[in-house]
Amino acid sequence: MEGAARLWFALPMPWQARSVLPHTTLEVGRIGLGSSFGVDPSDLEYAYDHGINYFYWGSVRRPGFGEGIRRLARRDRDGIIVVLQSYARWPAALFRQSVLGGLRRLRLDHADVLLLGGYTQRPSQAILDEAFALREKGRARHLMISGHRRSFFHEMAREEIFDLFMVRYNAANRGAESDVFPKLPGDASRPALCTYTATRRATLLDPRKVPEGENVPSAGDCYRFNLSHPAVDMTLCGPANREHVHEACEALAKGPMDEAELAWMRRVGDHVYGRSPDPLSGD
Repeated sequence: MEGAARLWFALPMPWQARSVLPHTTLEVGRIGLGSSFGVDPSDLEYAYDHGINYFYWGSVRRPGFGEGIRRLARRDRDGIIVVLQSYARWPAALFRQSVLGGLRRLRLDHADVLLLGGYTQRPSQAILDEAFALREKGRARHLMISGHRRSFFHEMAREEIFDLFMVRYNAANRGAESDVFPKLPGDASRPALCTYTATRRATLLDPRKVPEGENVPSAGDCYRFNLSHPAVDMTLCGPANREHVHEACEALAKGPMDEAELAWMRRVGDHVYGRSPDPLSGD
C-alpha cells in the first residue's frame, strides 16, 4: 500500500496546459478562476489570453467578474467554460430561480457547468429533478457537486448523476489522496475532479506558519502541487488582482513539480496542519 500511495509522488508526469475533462466535452485550461475576491473584467480577459478559460461564478457573484464573463462571451462564447453555482435547497423552485437569475445577469442562455454547492449527502430528489430539467432544456450542459465529506463522493459516483466533482485538497489537507481519488472509477466513467482551497485559505503562504529553514510556498506552488497529482484534472484559484491572475497563468505554464518540490510542499503542509510528516496521512 505504501508504495502505491507514493507512486505519483515519485514520478510526476508532464501535463498539458489544456485538456478535455473526463466525462465531459469541456476543453479547459487546468486552472480556473473563482469570482469571490474581486478581480476586474480585464483580469479575466488577461487570464483567457494566457490559457485560462474556466470561470466559476460561485459563492459570491461579484459584478466585475460577471462583466468579465459577459465580455469574453461576446468575444468567444464557445471558448470559455462558465460554471454557475447554487446553494439553494428548499423549495426546489428557489434553486431554479437562482440558476436562471444568474444566467440573466450574465446574459447567457446556458451554463457549461451547473454546480450544486456544499452537500454532505445526496441532494433531495426535488433539487435533482430541477437540475435534470435545466439540463434537458439546455440551460446547463453538465452537472457538478461539491462538498466536504470525502466518503460522499464515491457514494455519488456509483449513481452516475454528476459529470464533475469539486473536492477540497491541498498540501496540508491531503485526505482526498486516500478517501476520494483511489475510490472513484478508474475508467472513462470517472467524473472529472476539480480541487479547491489549494492555498488552504492562504495559510500555506504565511511565513509565520512555515517551518524554519523551509522556503515559503507561493500560490503558484500550491496550484502546481495539486495539479501534479494524476487524479486531479484541474484546480481552482481565487484571485483578487492582476498579480494573482498572473501567478496562476505562470503556474499553468510551468508544469508539474518534481520529486524534491513535492516533498518540500508536503513538509510544509504537515507543519501547517500540525502533524508529524507522513505522506500517507490525511486531514
